[in-house]
Amino acid sequence: MLSHLSIRSLAVIDRLELECASGMTALTGETGAGKSILVDALALLLGARADSGMIRDGAERAEVCGVFEVASNASARAWLADRDLDADADADECIVRRVVGPGSRSRSFVNHRPVPAHLLRELGSHLVDIHGQHEHHLLLDRDRQRTIVDDFGDHHALLEQVAQTSGRWHELQRELASIAAADEDRDSRLDFLRFQLDELEGLQLDPEEPERLADELRRLANAETILEGCRRALDRLGGDHDGSVAAACAAARRDLDPVSRHDARAPGILDLLDAAEVNLTEAAASLRTVAESLDLDPERLAEVERRLGTIHDFARKHRVSPRELPAQIDRLRKRVASLAASEERATELAREVERTEEAHRALCGKLTAQRREAGSGLAQRVTRNMQELGMPGGDFMVDVRPRDGSAPSPSGADQVELFVSTGLGQPPRPLSKVASGGELSRISLAIQVSCVGGSVVPTLVFDEADVGIGGRVAEIVGRRLRALGESHQILCVTHLAQVASRAHHHAVIRKLLDREGALGVCVAAVSDEDRIEEIARMLGGERITPKTLAHAREMLDGS
Repeated sequence: MLSHLSIRSLAVIDRLELECASGMTALTGETGAGKSILVDALALLLGARADSGMIRDGAERAEVCGVFEVASNASARAWLADRDLDADADADECIVRRVVGPGSRSRSFVNHRPVPAHLLRELGSHLVDIHGQHEHHLLLDRDRQRTIVDDFGDHHALLEQVAQTSGRWHELQRELASIAAADEDRDSRLDFLRFQLDELEGLQLDPEEPERLADELRRLANAETILEGCRRALDRLGGDHDGSVAAACAAARRDLDPVSRHDARAPGILDLLDAAEVNLTEAAASLRTVAESLDLDPERLAEVERRLGTIHDFARKHRVSPRELPAQIDRLRKRVASLAASEERATELAREVERTEEAHRALCGKLTAQRREAGSGLAQRVTRNMQELGMPGGDFMVDVRPRDGSAPSPSGADQVELFVSTGLGQPPRPLSKVASGGELSRISLAIQVSCVGGSVVPTLVFDEADVGIGGRVAEIVGRRLRALGESHQILCVTHLAQVASRAHHHAVIRKLLDREGALGVCVAAVSDEDRIEEIARMLGGERITPKTLAHAREMLDGS
């Protein structure tokens, strides 16, 4: 529960300290004294949107700090532990602080460690439940009506599963749409790519074949020139006539034989001539091989020309060089595989969409059953409370029916609407059709009291939730809130003496002027005679008579 609330420079509040106790605490004061600012400060502390307009004139920043006892709040302790925000595993307190600076910038701290505002909202759901003074207006919203039933039935875990499957379904649909948009002509593109691939693979092209064929073509096209050159070269190298290289080499060898007997250098020269003869012989042999290998075959020449022509045609078609055609085949294979994978992915996604939709439908069926069960229990409680709150014959109903639209929704497949009959003989009508503001206020209060009775949140705040009621009904509301105070900490901002007199504790908010004449707010706990005077003020206004004081004392004695 909340044990201490500290506020600095917020709205008209300069400095304010509020000690809070267990049970029901009434917060009263004249209109405009700043009672609801306390509720706003508590909402800000627990993650509400920050606004620099909240900062008190002349101040640089506003600050709210709350100390919560969490010794018996298992969910809050677990939340803190999961995020390593439990300052001390044995600590019984949690300190939450929010600072608002210029430009609506805010900083948040849990146990002196900085956290983002959304974590404050998560933590706040384990600490405080605030029921605002305009709660009855929110009841007219269909989403709010559905939320009331889900909160009453504690459907949060199931709702999270429904929301997850709905989110997954929409994610899959987006991916499918993305594939469809990117590949509207995928089938025709895939057919064309496969046709090109089949053509190139049918070519059965060796990476070295274009160059090899080009060499062969040159040889075949110039075969006669090559043969003539080889014959003349052979004749020069190894012919029997005196002008051949071989004959010259042999003559030179004979001329050096007598020289070798008289000059030691001659044998080396003879060795070189021997080597030259060997090389000449090998050269001649190679020339004969070249000459003999040439085939003056016009058909082979035509065949090579056709093959090279086909290769060059494909190269031009694919805008690559002949040597790059094998690489082009690899590229085409990858593109075909990619498009085929896209097609397979689309098929896989379609199956997953179907599975996810089926899972969502099953979860929604379970949620519908739980909503109807919770709606029945809520209807009984609210009906009983309505009748006790001055609406004899009042009847409350929860209608759960299929929602329009087929796409999975994070809130399930139901449309939830609250129906009310305000008196005997009157047919149930949608809550939005209830004309009387007073009736709507009482119905709202009946719903709030019905819902919070089983709440595990330790601190419940009612900000003028009793607006629009009075007399005997106000006394019943006071008794109900006091009864809630036996199991919860209740902070109740109220203008009704019948409600305030039932509280276990009472604090009065008053306006004041400081030495400089600036408006401020103070809060003080009251008891005994001071409390009697406050209840009397709430009963009689500015003029308090002995009879009013006696009535106030009687009301407090009866609590």
